[in-house]
Formats: sequence, structure tokens, C-alpha cells
Amino acid sequence: MNVYKLIIAAAALLLAVSCKSQYEALLNSNDADVKYEAAFGYFNEGKYSKAAALFESLSVLTSGTERDDTVQYYWGLSNYRFKDYYTAETNFSRFIENYPRSPFSSEARFLRLDCLYRSTYRYELDQSPTYTAMNAISQYLQEFPGTPHKDECNEMLKDLQSRLDTKAFEAARLYYHMEDYLAARVAFRNVLKDNSENMYREDILYYTAMASYKYARLSVLGKQRERYLVFVDDYLNFLGEYPSSAYRKELDVLYKRAMRALGREAVIDADIDMKEKEFAKERKEMEKAMKQQAKLKKAEERKAKK
Repeated sequence: MNVYKLIIAAAALLLAVSCKSQYEALLNSNDADVKYEAAFGYFNEGKYSKAAALFESLSVLTSGTERDDTVQYYWGLSNYRFKDYYTAETNFSRFIENYPRSPFSSEARFLRLDCLYRSTYRYELDQSPTYTAMNAISQYLQEFPGTPHKDECNEMLKDLQSRLDTKAFEAARLYYHMEDYLAARVAFRNVLKDNSENMYREDILYYTAMASYKYARLSVLGKQRERYLVFVDDYLNFLGEYPSSAYRKELDVLYKRAMRALGREAVIDADIDMKEKEFAKERKEMEKAMKQQAKLKKAEERKAKK
């Protein structure tokens, strides 16, 4: 039995060595026709790493011939299918520059963008690749407004912009959670100053008002009046844009407290402290739901990139 297993293992090893030797022989071959056929054979079998290496080697032999653009394109496509997006993007960029009129150029332009998109990082990390991808996609849509990939490009832009929005929002909210309310208010206002259409606009205006209220409430008595007035402005600003917001009731309660502190509210709501606690609990639940939604989105992004 052991001898039988050894024979099988030896045969398998011999076959592997033989296949390896055959592939290495193809790589070192100067026969363009044989190498060309073999490269497409590996590509069609889904062996993209080997196909890419053969197309790369073949590109030296086909340079200046009719096959050159095909070889160059499939070199990039092999790397793309192998999910080596960095190398594929380089391949496609060079291809577009050298063969702008090739039948493959239109698809190469889009695949280059897809490589840039897939090379971006989640919002917590450096967003330089995100800006690079967004600029390239926007330029592509300007140059080729009738592209069949228009919807895909717009979805990419939407997703990339959401990462920038999330990063900016979470960076500002960090100050709020650190209880540095003055810095938080400034940070939230700067987020909207940089991008007034941030997808978290409602939340940003809410936290701006909350930060100004808490900053006023924690201030020394002599500073409270002017700082409560800042909160009132933030509250009215929020109310003007989102009168039906889920945050409305909570901010209404804080507004009554601010009015009382300013001497403009004669009626004292005995339940105001209890309401604040209830709203704080609701807010934590909302934040928990937002985090869960963000986790699901990340999982979908990872799945899409596979």
C-alpha cells in the first residue's frame, strides 16, 4: 500500500515538473506563434497569472507588429482578471497612450478606471487614491459622455464620494465624543464649508447644534448667555432645513432649556432632564444602527471587489 502511494506521489511530482518545464520552455521560447496560442490558452482556462507572464514575454516579440495591441491589451486584462489592479492599471495606461485608436481602447479606458476604483481604501485610511480615481472618472465622463459605462462610472463616483463624506463626518464627530465641543462645532461647520452636499448634512447640523448647546451649558456663568444665543442660531438653522427630523424633539427640549437660561421661557418643564436622558438613549441606538449599516456596506464592498 505504501509502495503504491509512493508511485502515485512520484508520478504526480513528475507530471508537475514536466508541466513546469513545459511552461518555462514557453516563457523562454522565441516562437511568437506558439507563445501567442499558449498565452490565450492559459487565459481561456482562467490561469491569468501564467497568461500575464506569457503576454508580457510575448510583447517583446510582437512589438511593431499587427498583434502588438492585442498582446498589450490582454496582458493588462490578464492582470486585471488576476486582481493585480496596480499592474493592470499601468498596463492599460500604457496601452491607451500607445494605441488610442485600437478596437480595445474604449474598454481599456474603462478598465483602467475600474482598477483605480478597486485600488482605493476604506474611509478610515488614506484617501489619496480616492481623489485620484474620482478625478480620472470625472475626466473620462467629460471626454466620453456617451460611454456605455456611464451608469457604472456614476456609481463609482457616488461610492467614492460617500467615503470622503464619511471620513469628514467621523473626524468631526471624534471631537464631539472627546467632549471638546468648541472644536467639534468648528469641525462640523468646516465639513459643510468644504462640501455643502455632504450625505450626512442633517446629522452634521444636528451635532453642530448639540455641540454649541453643550459648550454653552458647560461654560462659566458670565459666558453662557452669548453661547446659548449661538445654540439658538444653530437650532433655528437646523429647524429651517429639517423641520420633520427625528432629531427635532430632542433639540426642541434643549431649545426650551436655552430659552429658560436666557430668561425668555417662563414655564419650567419638570420632565426636561428625563427627556434629555431618553433622547440620549435614542441617539445611541441610532448611532449603533449607523455603525451596523456601515459594517454591512464594507462587507458588500469587499464582496464586490472579489
